[in-house]
Amino acid sequence: MKATQKDFLRGPPSGALSARIFFFCGPDEAGASAAAQRIAAALPDAGERIELAGADLRRDPALLGDEARSTSLFGGSRHIWVRASGDDAHDALQILIETSEAGAGEAAPVIVVATSATDKSRTAKLLEKRKDALVAMFHPPELKDASQAVRGMADAAGLRLGGDLAERIARAAGLDVRLAQSEVDKLALYVGADPQAPRPATPEDHAAIGAATEEDGFAPLVNAVLGGETAKIAGEVKRMRELGLNPVGVALALERRAAQLAQIAAYLGPRGQFENIDKGAEMRLGIFFREKRDIAQQYKRWSQSAARGTRETRLDRLIPRLTALHGNLIANSQAAELLLAQELAEIGRFAAKR
Repeated sequence: MKATQKDFLRGPPSGALSARIFFFCGPDEAGASAAAQRIAAALPDAGERIELAGADLRRDPALLGDEARSTSLFGGSRHIWVRASGDDAHDALQILIETSEAGAGEAAPVIVVATSATDKSRTAKLLEKRKDALVAMFHPPELKDASQAVRGMADAAGLRLGGDLAERIARAAGLDVRLAQSEVDKLALYVGADPQAPRPATPEDHAAIGAATEEDGFAPLVNAVLGGETAKIAGEVKRMRELGLNPVGVALALERRAAQLAQIAAYLGPRGQFENIDKGAEMRLGIFFREKRDIAQQYKRWSQSAARGTRETRLDRLIPRLTALHGNLIANSQAAELLLAQELAEIGRFAAKR
């Protein structure tokens, strides 16, 4: 059977748990992993989690069946979690299916998260028409979809989000639903929300917990790029890949910081000084203590004139460029990481100019 990305916005879709093999693919690894986590959490008897790499299954396709039919070390049930690339797991899944049909015995549930694979891949075609398998493909989400997912998370946690708070959380998480889930969990704990005792949450509550998702995940890269620290950018891009951060999320984090710098510029006016912003204005402008130094340095760089003899600032040129980058990443999802790395290097070099 097949499911869509939207089917997972509020949890596993109806009928999904009747499957024994789950194949999550597409360019949004964060969304695919989040859906896989939801399935694992909803399994009636998940037991021990056994992790396998797709490369190991490619070398030894029989390994999957061996693990899926083995007993856990301390007895009880288990489920298999496979991180694969492309069709790494195809042969292993085919053998698992064939041996099950030949009477080899019931196998534990198998969850595969396959980057670089699509719903047109060999593995997806192997599974999509089977009643005991589920295939779902994930694309980098738009803000509207991510906000809807946040509302679903909040409902499940007993949180009532007022105003545009769901959108704020989605933006702060860079549209990464895993980071958004972490933020919702922290917010629910902070206000004492529970599914049986729902509580409201406000933007002030979100600010009080530190709104840490973007700062912790994206801030080093955002600060390296907008701060003109060109020597750091390649290392931060590598870290982004290792953490599986969403390229569209990185672009959104940059857009969010650029919008913040624009708000500061509007507040200060053409002759205002960053140092003169009072505490109340800092709160209204979202300038937290731990990032104040970076924001001040970036404001100084990007409020400069873009070219001699013009009133246009560097920031005036940056904002439409980031908007275009966001659109290009969505339109070219397969090459998103390369496009992002190239554009970040260019923006960083521009920021470094004196």
